[in-house]
Parts: sequence; C-alpha cells; structure tokens
Amino acid sequence: MDENDGRLYVRFLEENDREALGVLYKKYKDKLTLFLYAIVQDHDDAEELMMETFSVLASGSARYIETGDASFKTWLYAIAKNQARLFLRRKSRYAISDDDNIEEIADINGYPETLLLDSERSRIMYKAMHKLAPDYRQVLYLMYFEELKPEQISSIMGKNIKQIYNLTTRGKAALKAVLEKMGDSRSCF
Repeated sequence: MDENDGRLYVRFLEENDREALGVLYKKYKDKLTLFLYAIVQDHDDAEELMMETFSVLASGSARYIETGDASFKTWLYAIAKNQARLFLRRKSRYAISDDDNIEEIADINGYPETLLLDSERSRIMYKAMHKLAPDYRQVLYLMYFEELKPEQISSIMGKNIKQIYNLTTRGKAALKAVLEKMGDSRSCF
C-alpha cells in the first residue's frame, strides 16, 4: 500500500535502511520507467531518468512528508516528472509547453516495456496514447495505467483539478478518435 511506501522511505532516511529503498526500487522501477518513457520517448533516457529519480531519493535531497492529501507514489512521480522536464530542457529536444507534439514512435512492439503490459487491449491503448498530445497522454497514463486519482494527478502535473478533468475528457475523446483510426472500434472507457 502507498502509505507503507512512505514509511519505508522514511525508514531508509532515518535508519539508513538500504533494504527499504531496495523494496521501493523493485516496486516502482518498471512503471516509473514507462511513465518517463511516455514523456521523453526514448527507452534508454527513460531508464536513466528513473535511476536519477531514485538517486534523488537516495540522496535525501527531496523530502517526503506524509500528509493526508499526497501519497508517496504521487510524490515519487512528481519528482520523476521534474527530472524529465530538466532533461528535456538540457537536451533541448522539445519545447516544454502545453502545445508540444512529440513524434510518434515507430513500433511499440519492439520495446521491452511491452512485456509489462498484460493484455493486447493494454498494448493497443498504450500504442494509441503515443499519438496523443503530451498532456492528454500523461493524464490518461496516470489515470488508467497507474490508477491514480484526479487529486494525485493534479499534484504530479502541477495543474488544478478542473484542468485535470478537462484534460481527461479531451484526452478520452482524442484517444477514441485515434483508436477508431487504428481500426479498434471498441469503447476504451
């Protein structure tokens, strides 16, 4: 559970319990890499950013404080997103704005992260989501693949709840259109 993850991290910081950090690493490394991949569009860069995110945790430079409105997972993903934004600025690959159009990947089936996707439907959804605008892709990924609540997504994306609901609605409509173009007429939600 999420609240236990926060306690594990606090235990790592206070007692230098490396095993606690290892448990968190094993639990989040793959999903965090997928999340970062959706932002930077390069698997190697996503893995490196995942490692940098855990380096931030290991250094203790970002402090997690248990509160009622922010889970450890939300906090971790916010750190990862910030790492990705810094990376993109450094690399100047893409301008960071709401109007970004990140290039579509050629073929998702060749990437190792597809092993994490447990069904053909998820693979189709994941591939279709790469055709969406970055904010739509991010909000839908966090909602459906990570099963986060709108409040948590709001915290990660740095947007208010109304913006999250708007992005979700528009993202679903855009995803439905993409799926229909791909020949998948089943309802995705």
